[in-house]
Amino acid sequence: MKRFADAFPDEKIVFALSAVLSWTHFRQLIYLDRPLQREFYAEMCRVERWSTRTLEKKIGGMLYERTAISRKPEAVVEMEIAKLRAGDTVSAELVFRDPYLLDFLGLQGAYSERDMESAILADIERFLLEMGDGFCFVARQKRLIIGRDDFYLDLLFYHRKLRRLVAVELKLEHFQAGHKGQMELYLRWLDRYERQPTEEAPIGLILCASVNREEIEVLQLDGSSIRVAEYLTELPDREALRVKLHQAIELARNKAVVALPHAKDRGEEI
Repeated sequence: MKRFADAFPDEKIVFALSAVLSWTHFRQLIYLDRPLQREFYAEMCRVERWSTRTLEKKIGGMLYERTAISRKPEAVVEMEIAKLRAGDTVSAELVFRDPYLLDFLGLQGAYSERDMESAILADIERFLLEMGDGFCFVARQKRLIIGRDDFYLDLLFYHRKLRRLVAVELKLEHFQAGHKGQMELYLRWLDRYERQPTEEAPIGLILCASVNREEIEVLQLDGSSIRVAEYLTELPDREALRVKLHQAIELARNKAVVALPHAKDRGEEI
């Protein structure tokens, strides 16, 4: 109880969380040492109404460390959590992850993009659970007619809380700059022909076998309508994954801190 009081000193927050979370939920949360990590899981658990088993899996799968928001400066993380607490407002930073854990697909040896796509559709429920709450499957191999050419988008989803279409491209190789141009073409087509008046602009997710973070920065994809993430078809050692994720978080936050003065000088919104 002392640990609980230290972890959740604000009575109003406890009152709001206790409407959904049980004591078993809180017992898992109070042993998370970092306040922002604990607040993230508490609010996501409340908004998405996770069971205690689901919460345990999310923590074990290091969801916070894999979510885009964890790579932002702490002030930005606090602001996003405050928005979530105040109005259940979910941003793209809280939705997209890196890497995605696709070990359940059972892909071994040599396999093609079509094999991967088929495996995802064969186990769509678990894929949607890994993607996160709010994703709805729309189409596979969505045909896009542009002039006399036909293009085919691997997977198309709709996110209810973001109120936008999400285009997903699967790549077996390392991320390449040309993937960005391909996704931009798809997003513009979707924006012109599929987007409904009440929806936000479509957003793209490119899932690759590996990603060079410096290349993403040079292409200025961070914060754009295109997200790039790795996928893992085999789970690495948990400690190795933890170290890798924490290194990525620290690197991203350090670069963000360095970039802040330059952004302010240019009058950009932080």
